[in-house]
Amino acid sequence: MPSENADAALSQQPSHPPAGPGAAGQGPSGPHPADSHGLIQVRGARANNLRNVSVDLPKRRLTVFTGVSGSGKSSLVFGTVAAESQRLINETYSAFLQGFMASQSRPDVDALHHLSAAIVVDQERMGANSRSTVGTATDAYAMLRIVFSRLGTPNLPSAGAFSFNVPEGMCPECEGMGQVSDIDVDQLVDRKKSLNEGAIIVPGSPVDSWPWQITVNSGFFDPDKKVQDYSEQEWADLLHMPPTKVKVGRNNFTYEGLAVRMQRTVLVKDRESMQAHVRAFVDRAVVFADCPECGGSRLTRAALASKVDGVNIAECSAMQISDLAKFVGGLAAPEVAPLLTNLRELLDSLVEIGLGYLSLDRPAGTLSGGEAQRVKMVRHLGSPLTDVTYIFDEPTTGLHPHDIRRMNDLLLRLRDKGNTVLVVEHKPEVIRIADHVVDLGPGAGTAGGELCYSGDVAGLTTSGTLTGRHLAHKAGLKARVRRPTGVLSITGANQHNLKDVGVDLPTGVLTVVTGVAGSGKSSLIHGNLPGREGVVVADQSPIRGSRRSNPATYTGLLTPVRNAFAKANGVKAALFSANSEGACGTCGGIGLVYTDLGVMAQVSSVCETCGGKRFTAEVLAYTLNGRNIHEVLGMSVAEAHDFFADDGAVGGAAGKQARALLGRLGDVGLGYLRLGQPLNTLSGGERQRLKLAIHMAEKAATYVLDEPTTGLHMADVDQLLALLDRLVDAGNTVVVIEHHQAVMAHADWLVDLGPGGGHDGGRIVFEGTPGELVASGTTLTARHLREYVER
Repeated sequence: MPSENADAALSQQPSHPPAGPGAAGQGPSGPHPADSHGLIQVRGARANNLRNVSVDLPKRRLTVFTGVSGSGKSSLVFGTVAAESQRLINETYSAFLQGFMASQSRPDVDALHHLSAAIVVDQERMGANSRSTVGTATDAYAMLRIVFSRLGTPNLPSAGAFSFNVPEGMCPECEGMGQVSDIDVDQLVDRKKSLNEGAIIVPGSPVDSWPWQITVNSGFFDPDKKVQDYSEQEWADLLHMPPTKVKVGRNNFTYEGLAVRMQRTVLVKDRESMQAHVRAFVDRAVVFADCPECGGSRLTRAALASKVDGVNIAECSAMQISDLAKFVGGLAAPEVAPLLTNLRELLDSLVEIGLGYLSLDRPAGTLSGGEAQRVKMVRHLGSPLTDVTYIFDEPTTGLHPHDIRRMNDLLLRLRDKGNTVLVVEHKPEVIRIADHVVDLGPGAGTAGGELCYSGDVAGLTTSGTLTGRHLAHKAGLKARVRRPTGVLSITGANQHNLKDVGVDLPTGVLTVVTGVAGSGKSSLIHGNLPGREGVVVADQSPIRGSRRSNPATYTGLLTPVRNAFAKANGVKAALFSANSEGACGTCGGIGLVYTDLGVMAQVSSVCETCGGKRFTAEVLAYTLNGRNIHEVLGMSVAEAHDFFADDGAVGGAAGKQARALLGRLGDVGLGYLRLGQPLNTLSGGERQRLKLAIHMAEKAATYVLDEPTTGLHMADVDQLLALLDRLVDAGNTVVVIEHHQAVMAHADWLVDLGPGGGHDGGRIVFEGTPGELVASGTTLTARHLREYVER
């Protein structure tokens, strides 16, 4: 381990080290001093918006990377250090195996020295496959299956007999899914109408559409007859007829009942991959119920009959993990003693990391990004590996201040085992425990990408950087809170761990719902407010899109932009879409050409025909106020907002529409984003604010936001609070699920759930103003908010 003198030397590292490979005294491939091996040396990093960044990162230390959202943190940590480490590891495999791996090109950097194997523990949600659970993702269920195969009575000696993912153990009725679906036919057809009047209300089947024409011309129905007057046979044919060949005009087509078609085309898809309007339709039309054969347990009757200490494996899986840990701890069986020890340690780690409120049968796809990251983290706590680099992406996401302290302990434990721990994080509580801090900025996007500070925490506080200035910054309690205009009542809420909760949420004010992880916040709000008139929800569900997707396409901004170009040039709007008629014929409007090298990984190169501009030369010749479509999509939100003048001089009505949308993007702090920037390059905070900007366009009386501070720098939180104030002052109600103390302090009303997580939560432990909570509250939230405002 480096000496104290070495630590002191690192803390005095200049805030602006010289750029380029010469900074270390050698070129990219030259020798290096022996004492530099305790450092990961980055020289000339230029991934995304990084501006030739050179920095030394101490090994076997905890380094926190901070800076405003979009400043380049992820580009440096994930896009440079982690990417090169993983690329070099992949190169040790044979060409045949590399052909099955994701393509990884060398990051844009002059040199990287003294890397160790990197393990990335990110916030990517765990497989949305409905067969994946917390138990299968952590291997806890696999261990439990072996325990039951050895100790269960009556005995089933095969572990596969307790698996719902193999035929041997899965319930034959639901095939191991645990649920069966039924379709609400009144969401498929309007019985009061005829086919000609639009009786079919399934998405994609309006009057005159192909599905409608096939149905009408199938010969099975009178298109002018009201559906409510159909005979029993006609009704069955409309809903349940299997695929049948029919002749429409001179062509042969296949007709199938509406329910059959829905099962074949919609219900086989994962819900998260559906388009929003289809997902909303499925949520209305499909009713899921526990399988009557297995009661939702997914297993065969034989597996359910086998018990250990009077409990079957499904009951174990349904237990709260903290309770299951106690149950397993009470088992004494020499024949599986090592396995029981490992299982106990794994369950205890899940409790220690703040996930004791989960159960092993919880579908993995329902975990939040923060929960998913902590589940992945458990795998590494007991690992015998040392001297590796662990990389975390905002591990405190979704954590109450009480839980952040436990997360800090875990990060320090990983470091103390002799590992290098790199953390991208904004929370002051995590920054303060760092051995080393790297601050990027000074701004975001093109205004960022520079190294503003590298050194210890004490130096950061006096550095004068945006992060240094805000490290001790806090939002104070309001001198005067707003008066409610009414209430939104929730009564008898029993979702998940809620215990018959009733609460009146005040309208016309900013309400913050808080509580420790697993206390029931999301269950209370998302389980009871969505679907009510005037309620708009901006949650943390991931953005789905292809590599063609960008902020312009996702927000709908591209439509008025295309219309403005079309009107100015007297041509079709479709020409100005890289996904339609205007696309370059060589690359198909992607801007890149992908080449398959057989057993090697696929590589990409800039399209030589369009030079990466995505459009044909003909389209690029059309301009709007002197700029072509490629140049406009290359603008930042702020630049485009200025480009589309508010007087309609550029783009007319379409330009005004574009400017209004651009204004909302600026309001949520995304003025630096490029309109054509691929969505997969956006950080979690940027994606969250992008969705918020879209919802701001909807006329709503109530906005429900789920942790909008995710990914936000301390300086950005003030901007978010100002935005929330504007929404409320405009006559809206804002309900925010949040842990950030600045948001709690700024609220007009607080609802605190707890007192713990899982079955220890599910109750309202405080309702009132932040001032009342600080003055007399006794909850965990009260304690931490009191420390925050008094600090």
